[in-house]
Amino acid sequence: MVSSSGASKIVIVSPALREANNGNWHTARRWAQFLSGRHETALLDDWPGPGAASAGIMIALHARRSAPSIQAWARQHPDKPLVLVLTGTDLYRDIRTDADAQLSLALASQLVVLQEDGLHHLPPDLRAKACVIYQSARPLRTAHKPLRPFRAVMVGHLRDEKDPLTWLRAAAAAYTTPMRLEQIGAALQPELALAAQAAEQSVAGFRWLGNLPRAAARQHIKRAHVLVNSSLMEGGAQVIIEAVQSGTAVLASAVSGNIGMLGEDYEGYFPAGDHAALAALLQRCATGPALLARLEQQCRARAHLFSPDLEKRLVINLVNRALKASP
Repeated sequence: MVSSSGASKIVIVSPALREANNGNWHTARRWAQFLSGRHETALLDDWPGPGAASAGIMIALHARRSAPSIQAWARQHPDKPLVLVLTGTDLYRDIRTDADAQLSLALASQLVVLQEDGLHHLPPDLRAKACVIYQSARPLRTAHKPLRPFRAVMVGHLRDEKDPLTWLRAAAAAYTTPMRLEQIGAALQPELALAAQAAEQSVAGFRWLGNLPRAAARQHIKRAHVLVNSSLMEGGAQVIIEAVQSGTAVLASAVSGNIGMLGEDYEGYFPAGDHAALAALLQRCATGPALLARLEQQCRARAHLFSPDLEKRLVINLVNRALKASP
């Protein structure tokens, strides 16, 4: 429904809300903030839900987990726009094998991927209704970072997709050069909590800090020399953006979602699951400034992609186009 002023009611469905403190939640909240000055927005974990009556457009995150909401919307409002934002598990797992996720792709009037390489992983016949919108983060002033002690941080809840075991094994292997190594994030699998606790006992410089508020996590990223992302699959990691926007270099697994964020020629990749290669990169960054300076330079060259003003403009344009195209 569009009012006489041109405003529409928008429902944003995210299967993870505030308590999850994860990427889906931060994306949904940020988009709601972008749109709230122009439209009435309702942020829900499923649809229909409180405050969802008479909405003119749905934006749903996660093809599989939001599938019930997507199907309900399509049944009740077949002529109203439905925007689907694809996550890493969508692009790199679920849309290949899960019938509900595949149906979500078909029902959506517009698809959004969060980094440029994601387009190549959509079925070819659906790419015409897809666009790229990079996520964003407010730039922070770069911290002064003496090379000693060298600091590395990984930020992400401990679950298989993030592959924290590769990071923990690399931390142990790299500690022949003294470092300060941190893991931020809640353990979503008990065995990974045990692994992080064991690393705290066996690696002198390692600390597992648990789940932290976003602002606190950003300060740890800002003070680190490198952010580590060892994920097996990523839709478009918010923590990579936060590192780039803080002047912190990134060491990342060479998976599509990370390559789509940092570019094909980035020099800080290691093969996914290869803890020895990650440990070698950590040691190279810790013992000599050349590689670290090069990675910082390459990250700065990508920073313009992660501007809040750019993301806001693209989100507003996306919604306006979808509303104009609806009957």
